[in-house]
Amino acid sequence: MSDGFLQGVVVPVLYLVSAIVFVVGMKGMTRVQSARRGNFLSSLAMLLAIVATLLKLGTIDYRWIVAGVALGSLIGAVTAVRVAMTAMPEMVALFNGAGGGASMLVGLSILWIDVIEPGATGTAASVMQADSAFSTALSILIGGVTLSGSVVAFLKLQEKLLPGRPVLLPGRHVANLLLFVGALGLGLWAVFGTTDLTLMGAAAVVCAVLSLLLGIGLVIPIGGADMPVVISLLNSYSGMAACATGFVLNNNLLIISGALVGASGLILTNIMCVAMNRTLVNVLFGGFGMVEDTSAKGGPASDYGAVRSYAPEDGAMVLESAERVAFVPGYGLAVAQAQHVVRELATELEKRGAKVSYGIHPVAGRMPGHMNVLLAEADVPYEQLLEMDAINSEFKETDVVLVVGANDVVNPAAERVPGSPIYGMPVLRVWEAKTVIVIKRSLAPGFAGIKNELFEFDNTMMIFGDAKKVLQGLLAEVKQAAAA
Repeated sequence: MSDGFLQGVVVPVLYLVSAIVFVVGMKGMTRVQSARRGNFLSSLAMLLAIVATLLKLGTIDYRWIVAGVALGSLIGAVTAVRVAMTAMPEMVALFNGAGGGASMLVGLSILWIDVIEPGATGTAASVMQADSAFSTALSILIGGVTLSGSVVAFLKLQEKLLPGRPVLLPGRHVANLLLFVGALGLGLWAVFGTTDLTLMGAAAVVCAVLSLLLGIGLVIPIGGADMPVVISLLNSYSGMAACATGFVLNNNLLIISGALVGASGLILTNIMCVAMNRTLVNVLFGGFGMVEDTSAKGGPASDYGAVRSYAPEDGAMVLESAERVAFVPGYGLAVAQAQHVVRELATELEKRGAKVSYGIHPVAGRMPGHMNVLLAEADVPYEQLLEMDAINSEFKETDVVLVVGANDVVNPAAERVPGSPIYGMPVLRVWEAKTVIVIKRSLAPGFAGIKNELFEFDNTMMIFGDAKKVLQGLLAEVKQAAAA
């Protein structure tokens, strides 16, 4: 096969096919039923893109490439097997950071290889062309912000080295603005403003350092309640960084795939903000979760009156006669790894003739689709997973709703208490069911830091304890009743 045919026909065709498969794969991810197929197609598209890029490079030393592919595949395989589903948000954050870090390093390396190392004369823009030079500066800036911001998100989700609550440093907005202006200014000056190669390299490196600091400054004030928004936004950043890198490398497929990821991340970010009835500006700068005195916004979290505590045996008695049952999962389910017990309990109820469904709130958990992923792992049928708008209309006809580890997403204050931090936020109206069973460790508040009036409703049964153990108790009681 001649070089001309390879470069002129095979590579462009592979790029085109890969771009089409990328689009089809991402389309598949918009529905639960087709998400697995969409994920496979997107992976296949990436493989085709890599093959096409290697063919485009022509004669190269494949030893480093094979070593990199082998090492990356090993890390990916081990991670996929060993990482628990509860840690999936942290892993996604690291993936976003890896993409951003790669873009930053590509921008720095291209500047070094094409301009500084050969000892080129003139500005970087005169050597690389203005559009590539501008894209190089953006790759460094956006990639650095994505890398450090994702690492901070990972640490906040782990809640070990950094607290999950917002860390509101004094003067943070001014500091972040100065970091942004400084990073952008130095990046542009490095590629447009100087012919001194030493200063050019130094400016690019300092731009990278400032962008890393900016990523830390932007994400550290954001609390755990906003992590779904932050993760999807960082995902968008990684796509935009990859798109800019595509212009640097003159790689059309990288431009297309980066644009797809960037645009879809922004769309998802908007969906998350709508689901929380908050603006992106409020998420990024609001310090949500730092409310100390909530007496004027629904009462302090400890101000509960008529809360009735029940045992699993009491809950099982209600479930035995239920014809329609809905499960509402939250992060507490993920922490307790209770998704398989939920599935077992649902199966047992279905054997008794009950109709079972699952109500999924867009921001339940720590990342978009977190509950869907957990329940899919337990082989919950896709058709039983209902989005908020679909299941809200069914609660009035539902006999029992089991709220497993959720709090703010089922809080009536979102509709009934003007001035509440979550007022106006779309929630699952579980209180409209005949009976609500809430499984929770304690009366501790959710990320909003306010009490949940649902816990005091006459039709609410509180069962305190670890979600998995409580569900196992309910399952044992239901099975025993069926055998009697």
